[in-house]
Amino acid sequence: MDSRLVTVFGGTGFLGRHTVRALARAGWRIKVAARRPARGFFLRPLGQVGQIDFVKCDISDADSVAAALAGSDAVINLCGILFQRGQTFEDVQADGAAHIGAAAAKAGVKALVHVSAIGADSESTSEYAVTKAEGEIRLREAFPAATILRPSIVFGPEDSFFNRFAELARFLPVLPLIGGGKTLFQPVFVGDVAAAIVTALDSDAARARTYELGGPTVYSFRQLMQIILAETGRSRVLLPVPFGLAAIKAFFLRFLPNPPLTPDQVKLLRYDNVVAPGALG
Repeated sequence: MDSRLVTVFGGTGFLGRHTVRALARAGWRIKVAARRPARGFFLRPLGQVGQIDFVKCDISDADSVAAALAGSDAVINLCGILFQRGQTFEDVQADGAAHIGAAAAKAGVKALVHVSAIGADSESTSEYAVTKAEGEIRLREAFPAATILRPSIVFGPEDSFFNRFAELARFLPVLPLIGGGKTLFQPVFVGDVAAAIVTALDSDAARARTYELGGPTVYSFRQLMQIILAETGRSRVLLPVPFGLAAIKAFFLRFLPNPPLTPDQVKLLRYDNVVAPGALG
């Protein structure tokens, strides 16, 4: 086991658990920083005895972040939310990233990998995309050598995209094709994203660079729904829904505990989610 210590913010989430597994296999000592550390105790068997530890942290609080990453050689930020409930996009994706960058710089951390998203854009109409872009800017201002990774939608066991629509297909006779289902995506496997994160930690060439991560194939939203139905063995009507009507439905759905669609997500679906031409990958 390596003597180097990496702190992983957001390590209990979907991408987090795969990243922790990859880090453990690479020999890192790992400290998982989370608001509710007990939810991540299932990660311990992924490493050797004592290799994976936990610390309570709220990334919207600068002092909490500084305490969590104290003594670390490297830092990974995986924190992000798909809808606002208690925490806001600004809290997590902008302020949180800024706090991590500032604390990492002050602590003399050698490597910082920040996972953002394709579509991060300060000019977007989506608050999710705007705060992702703001987080990149503020983190880089504090820690210029940070490596930023922007994946397209990430798929794998327990992902929040394919599993959500597969679940809807269980009880809905119709699946909506928002905006006609023409939005393009470039799904990337969670294991590949985790491998890229671990590789970036030790890569001098990756310092201060931004990479966009996409899989080998670009699909339309309609094609992805067709794949989900084929894999789950279900036959459902695929109904085109204009963006305007989808936004009205999402306005009411957003009040559910785990909303299947929010107005902000409808705005995101107006933009293709694919690797930009010429982007590093």
